[in-house]
Amino acid sequence: MPLSDTIPALLVLADGTAYRGWSFGATGTTIGEVVFNTGMTGYQEVLTDPSYCGQIVVFTYPELGNTGVNPEDEESAKPQVRGAIARNICHQPSNWRSSQSLPDYLQQHQIPGIYGIDTRALTRKIRMYGAMNGGISTEILDEAELLEQVQSAPSMAGLNLVQEVTTRQVYEWSDPTIPAWEFKPATTSNQQESLTVVALDFGVKRNILRRLASYGCRVIVVPADTPAAEILQYNPDGIFLSNGPGDPSAVAEGIATAKTLLQSQKPIFGICMGHQILGHALGAETFKLKFGHRGLNQPAGLTQRIEITSQNHSFAIDPDSLPQAVVEVSHLNLNDRTVAGLKHKSLPIFSVQYHPEASPGPHDADYLFEQFVQTMRTARQATTAQVS
Repeated sequence: MPLSDTIPALLVLADGTAYRGWSFGATGTTIGEVVFNTGMTGYQEVLTDPSYCGQIVVFTYPELGNTGVNPEDEESAKPQVRGAIARNICHQPSNWRSSQSLPDYLQQHQIPGIYGIDTRALTRKIRMYGAMNGGISTEILDEAELLEQVQSAPSMAGLNLVQEVTTRQVYEWSDPTIPAWEFKPATTSNQQESLTVVALDFGVKRNILRRLASYGCRVIVVPADTPAAEILQYNPDGIFLSNGPGDPSAVAEGIATAKTLLQSQKPIFGICMGHQILGHALGAETFKLKFGHRGLNQPAGLTQRIEITSQNHSFAIDPDSLPQAVVEVSHLNLNDRTVAGLKHKSLPIFSVQYHPEASPGPHDADYLFEQFVQTMRTARQATTAQVS
C-alpha cells in the first residue's frame, strides 16, 4: 500500500504506554484486553475463535495476512476479537485458497487493527506487567483522551462474555472434518450406531464440532443458558462443555447447570472454558493468569507422555481448591505447572485446558475425542445390560 494511502492509528494501554502506527481493517475506536498469541500460523482461526471475544490480539509473528482468508478456516461466523495488532501486514495475499485479503476481511466485519508498531516490545511489556486493557483508534489520536476511555473499561476479571457468543437457538451439527484434512484411518466406531452428544455452547469452535462428527456423533448444540433438565430430555449419550470467553467464575448459570449434569452420571467432556466450568461444578476455584496461554506450542502432560497443545485462555484452576477425594489432575502445562486436565475418579468425566481439535502437534491430543466416544459406548453398554 502506498504510504500516502495509509491512515494513522494509535494504541494506548491502561498504564499509559502509547504506540503509533497505521490502520488496517476498519477505522474507528475499539477497547479490549490486550493479549498476545505466539502462533506462526492460524491467524484466521485466532480471529474467529469466540474465546477471544472482548480481547485485542497481538500477533508475535511479524508477518500477518500473507495467505489471505477463506471461508473454510473460520471457527465461527465472523471475527470475534475487538481488534488486531501486527508488525507487518500483507495487502496482496498469495495462496490458492485465499478468497480475500486480511485487511479487507476485517474492514468488512468492522474490526480495527494497527500495524507498524514494535510488537516485540509490546509483548515483552505484557509478559512483564500482565495483560491489560488497551484501545486502538484512528479517530482519537490524543493519547490522554484515548487513555481515559481505556481506563474506564471493565476488567476481564469478573466479566461474563458467554452471552455475546453463544448460539441463540438449538441446532444440529453434522459436518465432519473434510477429507482433505482428515488424518485418522477409518475405524469401526464410525460404522456403529450413532452416539448423541449435547454440546453446551459457551463459544464453541466449529472444528470441535467437526471432530465430534468425524467420530460418528450426532451433535446437538444448545445455548449456554439451557437448563440441565432440557439437556437431559435429549437422552444424550454424552455431554460436551465448550470453550468460551471471559471469566469462568462469572458464568454462574453454566456452573449450576454443570453441577446438575454431574448428578446424571453421564459422560462429560470439557474443553477450555468447559474445563474451568467443570472445575467450578466440582468445587474448585479459578484464578486469572498474568498473561495467559495463547499459542500452538504449549507442552502438556503428567507422566511418560507429552503433548504439544494449542491453548487460549486467561484463567486456570487452582489445584489447591480441587476436591482430591473426587477428582485428579490428569495433565499439567509443563511451562508453568498449571492444571491442564482433570479426571473424575469414579465417574466418566474429564476435561482439558487446551484445544485437541486445533492439531498443533499436529495430532497429539486428538485421542481425547476417541476417549470420549469410547466412554459413551461403555456407558451405553452398561445401561443396556442393566435394562436387559
